[in-house]
Amino acid sequence: MPVTRFGVSLDEELLKALDEYVQENAFSNRSQAIRFLVEKNLVEKKWQCDNIVAGAITLVYNFHKKEIRSRLMDLQNEYQEVVLSSQFYHINQENCLEIVAVKGPSFKLTELSDKLIAVKGIQHGKLIMSKVE
Repeated sequence: MPVTRFGVSLDEELLKALDEYVQENAFSNRSQAIRFLVEKNLVEKKWQCDNIVAGAITLVYNFHKKEIRSRLMDLQNEYQEVVLSSQFYHINQENCLEIVAVKGPSFKLTELSDKLIAVKGIQHGKLIMSKVE
């Protein structure tokens, strides 16, 4: 895809923040960071429009607590039209990482993610979505 160059004017404070963002995220230059931010904005806008997206819900929890696993499976069955698969990994003696691959309307994925993350005992959870074309 051809690249088009254009100029951008930023006040000094915003430019400093952009440079810090470039450094913190290991982008090779400002252009790469700006492309990333624009793409991210477009994807998030697509989520708000309830278009079809794909993503992953990551969950960390204590796998010795059987009621957590049972509740997670119940919710995934309830949303089986958007759940593609689920993977389970042992992190250490007590904790596991579960990754639920999902595809569907963004509002449904957000709804499922919110319910999974809200399960009592979930230590950390996050939904990541990407556009599907």
